[in-house]
Amino acid sequence: MKTVNIYTDGACRGNPGDGGWGVLIEYEKISKEYFGGQRNTTNNQMELKAAIEGLKALKEPCIVNLTTDSKYVMQGITSWIDNWKKNNWKNASKKDVKNKELWVELDKYVSKHNVQWHWVKGHSGHTKNEIADLLANKGIDNI
Repeated sequence: MKTVNIYTDGACRGNPGDGGWGVLIEYEKISKEYFGGQRNTTNNQMELKAAIEGLKALKEPCIVNLTTDSKYVMQGITSWIDNWKKNNWKNASKKDVKNKELWVELDKYVSKHNVQWHWVKGHSGHTKNEIADLLANKGIDNI
């Protein structure tokens, strides 16, 4: 199985507002960049979309090191999602899980790969995270 590194970021100008997502994928000496944007969205939605689009871009099952600066995405997919699914997509407060459609889509793509999740502090000089941030902002600029 191939091992790939994926770096993701989401951005929003206003929250809600115009948003973008950015993805940097590296495999051996190859790197690819992806980005997109949408109007009237939230930062959390764009963080989720970045992770989804990064995994969706892979053409075969891979070992994935996915790095995000979103604790929301990382905790949601590694800690909270099993209980959400068990509780019919209700959170601990018995309220509907926000962004359910995106979580369902992310879960679908995660299940196709062996994903190791890594968190980095955003805007802290982590080179690959900064590239993902630039791509997310490019996504907003291109709406």
